[in-house]
Amino acid sequence: MTIQEIQEEIVDEFSMFDDWMQRYEYMIELGKSLPLILEKYKTDDNIIKGCQSKVWVHAEMKEDKIDFTADSDAIITKGIIAILIRTFSGQHPKDIIDADTGFIDEIGLKEHLSPTRANGLVSMIKQLKMYAIAYQTQLN
Repeated sequence: MTIQEIQEEIVDEFSMFDDWMQRYEYMIELGKSLPLILEKYKTDDNIIKGCQSKVWVHAEMKEDKIDFTADSDAIITKGIIAILIRTFSGQHPKDIIDADTGFIDEIGLKEHLSPTRANGLVSMIKQLKMYAIAYQTQLN
């Protein structure tokens, strides 16, 4: 699936819920299905700066696509990173770099997060795109 198709699927899933309590519960469930980072990658180098809670992300190239794993010490944050990992993992670096993340606004996520969590979300997106830039540079 393309990033766009995955984003549309996520928007459809979130539109099934009537209120934000149900959406938060769904995000917590998504967090439980997150491809977890190996303990050896839970280092300070892999912590996303700008997040109130701890979020670790590890990226590696598999063939010509980036495979992301992550974890967080907070359940909502774990759900947020799970959405982003689902969107970007298994994609080409250039596609990640060029991806529009407007689907985040479409599901209303940013407006229903505290300001510190919203900043953390922006930091997560920025970090995933930085990994993509680094890998894209290696490919060129």
